[in-house]
Amino acid sequence: MFEVILYIFALSFLLFSYIKDKSKTKMALKKAWKSFLNIFPAFAGVLALMGLALTILSPDTISRLIGSSTGFFGMLITSVIGAITLIPGFIAFPLAAYLLEKGAGVTQIAVFISALMMVGIVTVPLEIKYFGKKVTLLRNGFSYMFSFVIAVIIGMVIS
Repeated sequence: MFEVILYIFALSFLLFSYIKDKSKTKMALKKAWKSFLNIFPAFAGVLALMGLALTILSPDTISRLIGSSTGFFGMLITSVIGAITLIPGFIAFPLAAYLLEKGAGVTQIAVFISALMMVGIVTVPLEIKYFGKKVTLLRNGFSYMFSFVIAVIIGMVIS
């Protein structure tokens, strides 16, 4: 029901925008469509890869690799995966919920999400270009370490 309200809200503002200035609204829709087409291949690839991985991995395997009983080793696995993957938040959070349902541990998923959002191994070359090597390595290093701190805190609060 909430989604329906959001769609009605968005369509209402789109209609309002169209009534106010048709040319700007058309231009904005064209830009949005181009942006969608640019993002879609990467988005579809990530979705396909995640779907395949979740199909192959059984709940027992997930629990054995990143369950709450895996402790620091499970956190290390998920932190590395989070640091090297580039997944948008709107995919990462439902994925995290799914992994929790299938037996993953809370601290393991917390470090995965934290590393995913804060550490950018894939984007390091671009970051070095704009911010320099020292700043990039410091930012990623501190972010990686802090993702463990966040995970431990979340684990203590939820448990």
